[in-house]
Amino acid sequence: MKKILFASSAIVAVAFAGQASASEPIKLSVGGFMEQWVGFADQDLDAAGGRVNAFQSDTEVYFTGSTTLDNGIEIGARIELEGESSTDQVDEQFLFVNGGFGRIEMGKNDSAADAMGVTAPRVGPVGPNDGGMEDWVNMTIIDTVPSSGDQNRVTYYTPNFGGFQAGVSFADDSRTNGTFDKSVTTTTSNGVTSTNVGGLTSDTSGAGDNIVSAAVAYSNDFDGFSLGLSLEGENQGEGNWYGAGVNVGFGNFTVGGSYGTKEEDYGLTSRNSTAGLDDTDAFDLGVSYAMDAASVSATYAYQETGSTETQGASVGLNYTLGAGVSWQSSVFWFDEDKAGTTSDNDGYGAITGIALSF
Repeated sequence: MKKILFASSAIVAVAFAGQASASEPIKLSVGGFMEQWVGFADQDLDAAGGRVNAFQSDTEVYFTGSTTLDNGIEIGARIELEGESSTDQVDEQFLFVNGGFGRIEMGKNDSAADAMGVTAPRVGPVGPNDGGMEDWVNMTIIDTVPSSGDQNRVTYYTPNFGGFQAGVSFADDSRTNGTFDKSVTTTTSNGVTSTNVGGLTSDTSGAGDNIVSAAVAYSNDFDGFSLGLSLEGENQGEGNWYGAGVNVGFGNFTVGGSYGTKEEDYGLTSRNSTAGLDDTDAFDLGVSYAMDAASVSATYAYQETGSTETQGASVGLNYTLGAGVSWQSSVFWFDEDKAGTTSDNDGYGAITGIALSF
């Protein structure tokens, strides 16, 4: 496989040679976002009154640049830098090539399955489906698209054919993908434990397993309504996860939902035991309404892993104050039931703040 990739790279390099000299040099432009939130939460398991954080922030700076060769092919780069101190300071970095053949990305980035997955509509700072509620309360993350996250990989997206598009990603087994193999150790220097199967550690440690992701999506506007569909999946280690989603828009309304299932041995090697592990099933449902500068939504999500059931809901508001400036608010509720334990938890919270994009 590596020989094929190297040969392909050589062919592409030869094809581009002689064309690049006439193109404009690449100049990076700056973009990104900043989000500052204030909120409160109340939950049963927190003796301090339920407040995990009164303030949250999320900031990233993007550097993007490209050039178009004389043959019409665009080639460029994107680097995403965390705006706060982080164990993963450079969030994503990849090279991209665009042309009539589609798009190729190579570097540390999300997989095609993650990028193309459709989930229920949601606005506001937090939502129940991998939407950050777990930053405010002690709950299991609900996720209908439980991808491997940012990895060193190559991804190919086909051109869009009448609304249809497909994508496939491959991360090799060089042990530089930062995936955690619990059969090797039980903890890492940055606190990732054996329960974080498939979680990121660093670019010099990994399970040594190929990660193959694929997705097919459809998106189109018709007379009076729009439709978005996705089918996606990923194989890592001894297991897989699969997902599907749909969104339907009519007038100012959008309704939709998604479903995902993850096998118990996803992210594990043949040396691992699946004792005590279970398959995970999750879904979400939501509706949003857009009116001029404002949009609102209501979203619900549910997940079951063995004897643990987690559910959550949020109502959100997004109001555009100006170009790149919006006021956003969310009210949320969650409930987690762990049968046979005393770790059941439930609670609620409210969050508001300003989001900037630049």
